[in-house]
Amino acid sequence: MKNPEILVIDDEKQIQKLLAITLQTNDYKVNSAFTAKEGLILAKNHIPDLILLDIGLPDKSGHEVLKELRVWYTKPIIILSVNNAEEDIVRALDNGANDYLAKPFRSGELIARIRSSLRGSFLSDSKPSCINELEINFDLRVVKKNNTPIKLTATEYNLLTLFVKNEGRVLTHQYLLREIWGPGYIEQSQYLRVFIAQLRKKIETEPNHPEYILTESGVGYRFVDKEQTL
Repeated sequence: MKNPEILVIDDEKQIQKLLAITLQTNDYKVNSAFTAKEGLILAKNHIPDLILLDIGLPDKSGHEVLKELRVWYTKPIIILSVNNAEEDIVRALDNGANDYLAKPFRSGELIARIRSSLRGSFLSDSKPSCINELEINFDLRVVKKNNTPIKLTATEYNLLTLFVKNEGRVLTHQYLLREIWGPGYIEQSQYLRVFIAQLRKKIETEPNHPEYILTESGVGYRFVDKEQTL
């Protein structure tokens, strides 16, 4: 399998240099763009496996670039930004970002997020997914933990499936409510809290200390492979 290619769109030379060293050390190929215009051209001419996108670009907001990319680009996009305001994070995630990292960030955390996003993008709709002791068979709608079937309600199964197919990606409260219950429920956060709690009781070893479904405070939830996180 070829080494994944990553496009970095960021106008800071020092960040570009640091990212290039970090990514290449971890066997990723790297292309760099310093402006939104250059990044969009590179993305179309040589489609990368993942994009690292800075919000504060000199010629156009990263939020606008994200929207333009999501018209056609279906692979993971991770936002990099000095702004870690909750509303900014939610805006980026709702517009299609897979993840959001505030600067400065640890190299190890970045690599873990990249690995997780890439794994999630390669998941098949039908092939059974095995994550540690969990196995999800999408064709049969069967979930097992340590080879023992877990009885899930239809809503719990749909919620777990959505998480697994977006492994590593932060899913906002509004996104989850819209996808599972419909547009009319995006303000009904109590639905989500109840079902997350029920799902954790069934798939987590210690529901009060979850290892799969992690809470992103004020934003949403992230499903992770606990053995791949740092």
